[in-house]
Amino acid sequence: MATTFAKAAETTQYAARLEHVSKSFATPGGQQLVLDDISLDVAPGEFVTLLGASGCGKSTLLNLVAGLDRPSAGTITTDGRPALMFQEHALFPWLTAGKNIELALKLRGVAKPERRERAEELLALVRLKGAHGKRVHELSGGMRQRAALARALAQESNLLLMDEPFSALDAITRDVLHDELTRIWAETGVSVLFVTHNVREAVRLAQRVVLLSSRPGRIAREWSVGIPQPRRIEDAPVAELSLEITDVLRGEIRRHGQH
Repeated sequence: MATTFAKAAETTQYAARLEHVSKSFATPGGQQLVLDDISLDVAPGEFVTLLGASGCGKSTLLNLVAGLDRPSAGTITTDGRPALMFQEHALFPWLTAGKNIELALKLRGVAKPERRERAEELLALVRLKGAHGKRVHELSGGMRQRAALARALAQESNLLLMDEPFSALDAITRDVLHDELTRIWAETGVSVLFVTHNVREAVRLAQRVVLLSSRPGRIAREWSVGIPQPRRIEDAPVAELSLEITDVLRGEIRRHGQH
């Protein structure tokens, strides 16, 4: 019943390994089982999306992998400490975009003379070159999420956890950030575990889509996405696989009595 941040075996076969993970919460009526017997591996450099209806436990599972909570049963091992990117940007408003990133570098132990240069490099990576001195209120929603992504990448983790980071953005900005995330993932080789309830977003981004059932969350089905990148959300193969996954998701929702 633990989350372990440790280097995996010397011949690393996974960035994250979940073995028979369950999670219960205490309620006035007794223990509520939210996640039940989840076993899942994320390979080095793999992009996996967790998909499911609202309330199925996706964010709870991500929090367990991040070490923000402990599983009630089972074990979670990651290849080092993961970096977490939230639905909201969670940038400190009293700091500039660059200083938010420099703070992450400071907490990682990067020497002060190196922080500015590294922050500039990360801002350039997310296409925010020249934004080091901008305050959070001066950034658009999309720019804030780019800065939050740069801050997450500053942790130099082998595993990036993303909890519906684009859900509050308009469709065009979200589509642009899909392209950017795909590019950054390819350039950095980081493993990504991405939570979403948007089927097309899941297919647009991932190498593998994992569908959770509801009440409690269990792995209902997985799909390998063999569609070459770059993909567009309106591409016919993306739409076709999205339709197949949506049909299964609807079946899960009906089976569990959700509306």
